[in-house]
Amino acid sequence: MAMVRLIEIEDASAEVRAVYDDIMRTRGTDWVNNFWKALANDPKALRRVWSAVKEVMAPGALDPLTKELIYVAVSVTNNCDYCIHSHTAAARKAGMSEAMFAELMAVVALANETNRFANGYRIEVDEAFRPRY
Repeated sequence: MAMVRLIEIEDASAEVRAVYDDIMRTRGTDWVNNFWKALANDPKALRRVWSAVKEVMAPGALDPLTKELIYVAVSVTNNCDYCIHSHTAAARKAGMSEAMFAELMAVVALANETNRFANGYRIEVDEAFRPRY
């Protein structure tokens, strides 16, 4: 259950409705998911986060599927159930196969395990891994 009231489209202020309309237009859908409905309790945050999502998740040097895979990996590591579900759905829509998902989970699990070892041992970073600008 959400910690705040979800702001439905029909109950949205003009400011929130403008963001909702942009979300639906940009995503080519006729609905707004619960993340945005919760965030709409703070219209400034809603507008700011949606703007960042549009900018960061747009095609660029990384293709949309790669961005979604990264998002899933971070969401799994941060244990965000909502983001795991929403970005896994987006990754599937962008072309992720079941085999890709399984391999992604293996990489995430391995990275989390080895990160804990490296952090726990406080291993000094090898000079060969440092950038030379």
